[in-house]
Amino acid sequence: MLKSVKQKLGVRRNQSRNKDDGSKSAGMSTSAKPQLPVLSESNAYFAYSEPLPSFREVPGNERQVLFVKKLHLVSFTFDFNDATKSVREKEIKRQTLLELVDYVNTGQGKFGEAIYEDIVFMLRHNLFRTLPPGRSSIENEMFDPEEEEPTLEPAWPHLQIVYEFLLRYIVSEDTDAKVAKKYIDQHFVLKLLDLFDSEDPRERDYLKTILHRIYGKFMMHRPYIRKSINNIFYRFIFEFERHNGIAELLEILGSIINGFALPLKDEHKIFLVKCLVPLHKPKCVSIYHQPLSYCVTQFVEKDPKLADIVLRGLLKYWPVTNSQKEVLFLGELEEILEFTQSTEFRKVMKTMFTVLGRCLRSSHFQVAERALFLWNNDYVVSMIAQNKETVLPIIFSALENNSRNHWNSAVHGLTCNVRKMFIDMDKGLWDRCLAEYEETMSGKQEKEANRLKSWDRLEEQAKKNYNEG
Repeated sequence: MLKSVKQKLGVRRNQSRNKDDGSKSAGMSTSAKPQLPVLSESNAYFAYSEPLPSFREVPGNERQVLFVKKLHLVSFTFDFNDATKSVREKEIKRQTLLELVDYVNTGQGKFGEAIYEDIVFMLRHNLFRTLPPGRSSIENEMFDPEEEEPTLEPAWPHLQIVYEFLLRYIVSEDTDAKVAKKYIDQHFVLKLLDLFDSEDPRERDYLKTILHRIYGKFMMHRPYIRKSINNIFYRFIFEFERHNGIAELLEILGSIINGFALPLKDEHKIFLVKCLVPLHKPKCVSIYHQPLSYCVTQFVEKDPKLADIVLRGLLKYWPVTNSQKEVLFLGELEEILEFTQSTEFRKVMKTMFTVLGRCLRSSHFQVAERALFLWNNDYVVSMIAQNKETVLPIIFSALENNSRNHWNSAVHGLTCNVRKMFIDMDKGLWDRCLAEYEETMSGKQEKEANRLKSWDRLEEQAKKNYNEG
């Protein structure tokens, strides 16, 4: 029977694969173990001509061999772009994949090294593929992920089960990380990271969970995983500004950063400065801003001295013409300020409140409103109160203009509340700023009047010259 199974699977002889120690630990000899199949289309139909028995139909001591045979069987892939093609074979493969997931999940015994190779063989042939070409730069500019539906993977009915198998295999107590690292190696991890560019959010969600589990179990791969994610970010920021999986990668990093020990290593600080902060620059930052903000805030929470660097970076990439991004940045700014100490606050407050003054003046009511919400935060207000002599003169004109001229009633009401806070803090300081403001406005009005008079004189002179001509 074994000979016929090998013929159906189209196996190739490979004497170098005999691993006595691994096969013995798997409970089978090398002579009884099927070799890796040649995955041609013609061999696929032979392999699926007679379905393999279920695990319940064979004795316990034969299940490991059957497990390998099923792995080889499901290594064949099919074209899912044509739903009418290979319907029977696709369904047999789907059912076999479900059996494999159940087998791994129930823990039928410790895996041997020889089986690890077969498992990775199956995973590679099912998962690692060339993704469809991404959108062109023009198409990417026009694409709105919140409005348009992503392109879903047609092979997902099989891929989902393969991903579930990989997840169960990684977390299984029967999987020995010291042995499995030879097969779940750096190349395997890199190929998984390439798949994060898939447009299908279901696939990216599975990849996120699996990569996080690999990071937790395979400690020897941790530096490589971080470095590889960094490289994806670098290419995204400085070359293409197009990648579908930035949000998921940041979610993984959020959990990783949360586990960083103190004091923070220089490697991690460099990652913050060269990767996380510049990630605020791309136009599509709104897609991944929430996990990005969480990662940045985690750094400042762990080391408040980093607040100066982070705030300066945030202000450097502050949007000028994108109101949606401004609202997001204002929310992140508040989160960072909650972990900022007075020393770092003073270092950056002049630049920060100059930017906030522009936000307060914004005719877009959501931007002005979100900036005014900062004064609802007790900690931020306490920091402002300690530095009111510097802060108030910077933003006074914005507050006064809003209270007199802003079209939105909500912004007008919030502005009046902030004005009252400053008056209660220091009435004398407010009066001095008001006097300077009135003097400045009076000077501007006089200058404007003189400018209009000059234009009138020029017009009269032009008319006179025309008539005389």
